[in-house]
Amino acid sequence: MPETVAIIGASEKPNRYSYKAMVALQDKGHQVKLVNPYKTSVEGQPCFASVAGIDEQIDTVTLYVNPARFRDHIDEVIQAKPRRVIMNPGTEDGEMEEQMRQQGIDVVRGCTLVMLATDQF
Repeated sequence: MPETVAIIGASEKPNRYSYKAMVALQDKGHQVKLVNPYKTSVEGQPCFASVAGIDEQIDTVTLYVNPARFRDHIDEVIQAKPRRVIMNPGTEDGEMEEQMRQQGIDVVRGCTLVMLATDQF
């Protein structure tokens, strides 16, 4: 079933995993919301400075930023109450993972691209 997915760390560079995830998610029918405070758009889609700017309910947040950068977003992610957050390789942080779990958010340490390719998304 298609979801609304926020990609934190969106990039316009085709070789970046966040870009590949954007394309793969859209190919699977998901509504993608891009988050990057340094961009106004990627591939013609608006880019939000934070998840707080997204009006729709977010089902999944997928992370493509290092833990230090995610610290700027964690409070807004918790307030958005997504069903789950995917910590892609290199984004893992046990302390922030625990904070989200305590708020009832399912945290998955995995690769969004692999999850999509193997029908585990």
